[in-house]
Amino acid sequence: MTHPMISIAMALSMGALVATPARAADVPKSATAAAAVSHAAVAQQYATLVHANYEDVLSTAKALQSAVDAFLAAPSAATQDAAKNAWLAAREAYGQTEAFRFYGGPIDSDKGPEGRMNAWPMDESFVDSVKGKPNAGLVNNLKFKITAKNLMAQNERGGEENIATGWHAIEFFLWGQDLSETGPGERSFEDFVDGKAPNADRRRLYLKTVTDLLVSDVDSLVKAWAPGVKTNYRAKFEKGGKESVRKMLVGLGSLSRGELAGERLEVALNSQDQEDEHSCFSDNTHRDAVTNAKGIQNVWLGTYKRVDGSVVSGPSLKDLVAVTDAALADKTTQQIAESVAAAEGIQAPFDREIMGDKAAPGRQRIQKTIASLTQQSKDIVASASAVGIKKLTLVEPSCFFNAFCASAV
Repeated sequence: MTHPMISIAMALSMGALVATPARAADVPKSATAAAAVSHAAVAQQYATLVHANYEDVLSTAKALQSAVDAFLAAPSAATQDAAKNAWLAAREAYGQTEAFRFYGGPIDSDKGPEGRMNAWPMDESFVDSVKGKPNAGLVNNLKFKITAKNLMAQNERGGEENIATGWHAIEFFLWGQDLSETGPGERSFEDFVDGKAPNADRRRLYLKTVTDLLVSDVDSLVKAWAPGVKTNYRAKFEKGGKESVRKMLVGLGSLSRGELAGERLEVALNSQDQEDEHSCFSDNTHRDAVTNAKGIQNVWLGTYKRVDGSVVSGPSLKDLVAVTDAALADKTTQQIAESVAAAEGIQAPFDREIMGDKAAPGRQRIQKTIASLTQQSKDIVASASAVGIKKLTLVEPSCFFNAFCASAV
């Protein structure tokens, strides 16, 4: 999605409800002494953390690729379920990488792959048949040759909901439309069996192609952040000092308010439309919110727990802020922990949480998360000022100046 930008002054002026601080025991502690922290050290640790997270995304995406291959080789309910579970597992790692966006890095530069990896919401009929439209989509257009190049060219062609590739295209092929109020989509594995569904061969090819493309795109991000390469993005980032720290804070502030609180929660809360939830086919939107919030916490604390259980830890933004304003560092840490806890309180399915009036328990849980994320974005802006960064532009939710959306905060 394309987002307008807001200034540091506007970010500071945003209204927000103040959430209850988390208990100190719930907040991870950095082992790094504040006095030893510098902008350069924090930027270098961030690069290490980013690379580790993307490596985990790659390993889990390859597991998804293997599960999809097994499903397509022998379609059955069991192999389909295995592919679904692999998709869910890979999303846990990927969701945390959303904190690495919004500053023109490898993921979302002009040539970055983000738009073809995680764009949403998706018009399913652009890709395949849907209820009431049995001949819809690229799968059923026999004149369209299914290749990675052609699918990339079709992605968002003619409209931002014309999503042809990425996580949510794969999700749609595995789950199908979500036509249930109580659960996810229920696509039959027979959609991929010759003689059981029209163009099953093309459906198999499509799913195979977009899954392989996703793995390739993640691999490019791992390489961009790989250590010891003199010409990749990481090498430049590690030398960026204060400017690199500014980018880190832009990513955290933008995800906090503009993307997660705004586009991913506030929009759906106000529209009460299932189509506006992030992972609508699998009903995994509640986990998207948690992993996004966790990604912010990872960067703030300079710590990331890998899928194998090992921990990457080092000099952090919290440590850097604490050098000049320990109270602000602690306040921001507490607020971020509260946001993670609030996101964890959102129940599945998300499309039921958004329904009802303002007093409905589900809507209150989502509103609590929005309020906490909004407050934390203000704390992040204040933290930027504390470390000498006066010019900060954050992504603004597209609904922010809309009275209807603003009324939710």
